[in-house]
Amino acid sequence: MSLTPQESDYLEKKIGRKPNLLETQIVAAEWSEHCSYKSSKKHLRTLPRKGARVISGPGYDSGVLDVGDGYVVTVHIESHNHPSAVEPYGGAATGVGGVIRDILSAGTRPIAILDGLRFGDIENDTHARWLFKNAVRGIADYGNCLGIPTIGGEIEFDKCFTNYALVDVASVGFGKKERLIQNRADKGDFLVLIGGSTGRDGMGGSQFASDKLESENRSAVQIPDPFIEKLVIEVILNARNQNCIKAMKDLGGGGLSCAISETADALSVGIELDVSLIHKREQNMSPTELMVSESQERMLVITSPEKLATLKEICEKFRVSYSVVGVITDGNTMEVKSEKQTVAKLPSNVVANAPLLDRPSSVPKYLKHISLIEKPETPKNLSRTILTMLSNPNIASKHWVYTQYDHEVGIRTVIKPGKDASVLRLDNGKFLSIKIDGNSKHCYVDPRQGVIGCFDEACRNVICTGATPIGMVDHLQFGNPEDPEIFWTFKESVEGITEYAKYFEIPCVGGKVSLYNETDDGPIKPTPLIGVLGLIEDKPLMPQKAKTGDLIVLVGITKDEMGGSEYYEYVHGITGGRCPVVDIKSSKANQCAVLETISQDLVKAIHDCSKGGIGVAISETCITNDIGCHVFLDKIPSEKLKYDELLFSESHSRFLLTVNPSKIKKVKSLLEKKGIQNETIGKFVGHSITFKNKTKLVASVMVDKAQEKWLNSLGSLVNHG
Repeated sequence: MSLTPQESDYLEKKIGRKPNLLETQIVAAEWSEHCSYKSSKKHLRTLPRKGARVISGPGYDSGVLDVGDGYVVTVHIESHNHPSAVEPYGGAATGVGGVIRDILSAGTRPIAILDGLRFGDIENDTHARWLFKNAVRGIADYGNCLGIPTIGGEIEFDKCFTNYALVDVASVGFGKKERLIQNRADKGDFLVLIGGSTGRDGMGGSQFASDKLESENRSAVQIPDPFIEKLVIEVILNARNQNCIKAMKDLGGGGLSCAISETADALSVGIELDVSLIHKREQNMSPTELMVSESQERMLVITSPEKLATLKEICEKFRVSYSVVGVITDGNTMEVKSEKQTVAKLPSNVVANAPLLDRPSSVPKYLKHISLIEKPETPKNLSRTILTMLSNPNIASKHWVYTQYDHEVGIRTVIKPGKDASVLRLDNGKFLSIKIDGNSKHCYVDPRQGVIGCFDEACRNVICTGATPIGMVDHLQFGNPEDPEIFWTFKESVEGITEYAKYFEIPCVGGKVSLYNETDDGPIKPTPLIGVLGLIEDKPLMPQKAKTGDLIVLVGITKDEMGGSEYYEYVHGITGGRCPVVDIKSSKANQCAVLETISQDLVKAIHDCSKGGIGVAISETCITNDIGCHVFLDKIPSEKLKYDELLFSESHSRFLLTVNPSKIKKVKSLLEKKGIQNETIGKFVGHSITFKNKTKLVASVMVDKAQEKWLNSLGSLVNHG
């Protein structure tokens, strides 16, 4: 762990002397890219953070949204990419544990987990399969042990993730507004370290995550213990109920170094800490090791002298270890002692605020090469192409993954994984809809439009459940920010998110930036992830089974936008072309109109069109309803397109509505009054998924054959590949 020469000079000027070795290590942990956001913070300030429901947003361990009736939901997203690429089980599991503690830090109970996973080409890469299987197992074991349901997520496979892994975990919490931790401290208050003992695991984890992955540094990977975490959750919530917590922070990246400096800076207080008092897992740990260890399942709590005894009793009741390690002082200094001898003394505002960087950026040269590509010939057998698309690991059912998760524990899960978005029941009679989305292929072809498309898809997914988006979190993952071309893609993504969020008035309430995601094989594609929370005031749209004679209405227009599509990449091996572009005005109109069809009880089910286009969306609807359909391609509102483009274009802002014939007039009237592009393109009937152009048969696959490909491809690949 080290500082750059410029950072060392800056630190010396700020503190008026040369720092000692421990002080340097403390600052190096906090000033790492992973903890300080020194490359990205200037640009993140453009994101809209205020809204009618926002209680707290970015800058806290979790964002807090008011959902009415005295209740709040909290949300946060984190990644554990480098650790998961080295040790996928432990890396993914500790990723879950960390984001759960972020939710706990607000004083709310964690009620759900979502994951976004990315690996190499699992069809041809055995190492990618090994990473995938073990990361899923780590998430499943940790969440299942805690009794917190993993209710959704998304998965991508791409060669750019060869010998690497992106493991993003989002968590949602719920609680009463009056019980939120207020985060304040007074002179004489005590610092109590609660939970797992401090060991030598996770040493330098924040620096490890702030550079290219070159070696398997297993000492930087933390060790998970979900059983301690479960007890810590109960201790914290009990202590909250008895007003024992004035402020709280989980120990994540940078360990105590970051927790102490950030807490002191945020609360404008001084902190005196004695590391010799910490309960330890190993003998003879040095002050440096104790300050930068990232051992898991630890929380730092500030309590008053009057409540200290009660807090100790609660810890002892649940048999959770604790240490009274320090005290709040005047001023703004963090002083670290070891057996009463001062070993480090620094201004917390200096430690907690790294000098920000103004990185240069330039348009990537590769964009010129992929913008204009020669269109492939339409396959002669489009029926076979549809089956090929359904077996594509990026499109095939993720049933193999989410059946390993206990997604019903806690009895809140109303709509389970496998649908457009998952829905949770809240105690105030309302419902929360949640989805995370990403698309590295689109973002590679056009970083700005790619991320806007991810945002739009996440919104469409929660709209499909009848929810109105109320907030979002983002996770921005890129390669080395010192490369101007990579940093340009980051800036474009932030600007895209800002543009969409402001127009739709969806505040950003939290997020994470993860840079240096690359190996000796090169950087990952730009991979921003968007999570959207939607609120349902009345009741969610519970999908009803399609029956013979039900009609299929398509909302939105299909365009010649094949760039970054699964069809181009998976079927033809083509990277490039025109990325789908979101018309934000028409997208908002479409979303509002679709919500109205739900509120008026006019539709049986809704599915958005995304990866794989209409061909895949129709097939998925038939597969999950176990019924065939007749769809007429000539009825699809579109530009002049070839058959394969009509089937597989991934244009945004489109919805498939399943409508009972008795309600079709009302649906059409509502949509047309609002000027929404729509058409009845087919109906459900029979046992085959059939696409025609007027009377000409274009493609047809049997539902049972499509089911076999879509349902079994991923599981058989992982288990037998």
